[in-house]
Amino acid sequence: MPFVIVSGLSGSGKSTALRTLEDAGFFITDNLPPELWGAMHDLATARGLTRVAVSTDARTRDFLGALEDSYTRLSRRREDLRVLFLEAHSEVLLQRYNLTRRVHPLGEALMVDFARERELLAPLRAIADTVIDTTRLTAAELSERVLRLFRLEQDFALRLLSFGFKHTPPRDADLTLDVRSLPNPHWVPELRAHTGLEADVAEYVFQDEASEGFYGELRDFVRLAAQRARQSGRRGYTVAVGCTGGRHRSVAVAERLARDLADLGAHSPEHRDMGLGEHG
Repeated sequence: MPFVIVSGLSGSGKSTALRTLEDAGFFITDNLPPELWGAMHDLATARGLTRVAVSTDARTRDFLGALEDSYTRLSRRREDLRVLFLEAHSEVLLQRYNLTRRVHPLGEALMVDFARERELLAPLRAIADTVIDTTRLTAAELSERVLRLFRLEQDFALRLLSFGFKHTPPRDADLTLDVRSLPNPHWVPELRAHTGLEADVAEYVFQDEASEGFYGELRDFVRLAAQRARQSGRRGYTVAVGCTGGRHRSVAVAERLARDLADLGAHSPEHRDMGLGEHG
């Protein structure tokens, strides 16, 4: 992986680019003066970090005089040094600032600040390997561009969790499903002591057309929700499936969802309450 320097105009998407790299496993240092690029490189190398990105922009304006020398020294040590510069039209930057009500680092009238910032960061733009104009890009589109630029795969994980409502629902789920309307193996003496991991229990849960239809609608909704989460740039989505005790129905449904949605990155479910009791 290259050592990446990210720069650009305020409001052009640097934070989005850095978050994307961080999510891809990069160690991120924001607002780093050029004179410290070499020190960060040495420190990261000593710690065995192979993915490193630093950000330098108008906030470090008092240190940009060392830019050329710092870049030259580091480029001699890292043939894979990459510089990414982000920019956008001033009118779009103005709209973004008005939405967020942020204060520009240069602190004067915004349109004047944008012009001064372009001039201030011109040396960084000049050494950039890649310049991305984010004027017409959404945050998700910018993230995708950054991932493609550095040939990074955007792994998406669909996390499935079964639980029992009597033990309280999990607080960290993006989507919570209630499957207590499915047939309950708890009321079948020969199934009560078993779990939804077993074929006989799962067969009982999905025993008729109504149960199959209900499951099919749940599955399709989970697929749609997870796909939209992935398209929005998220790297993971958590679905919690609940029944009364978290032993039978929720386990069987979570296991089946994992098989049916493996193409969305679904892995083996976590069964939080499966061993806490016998009520399904």
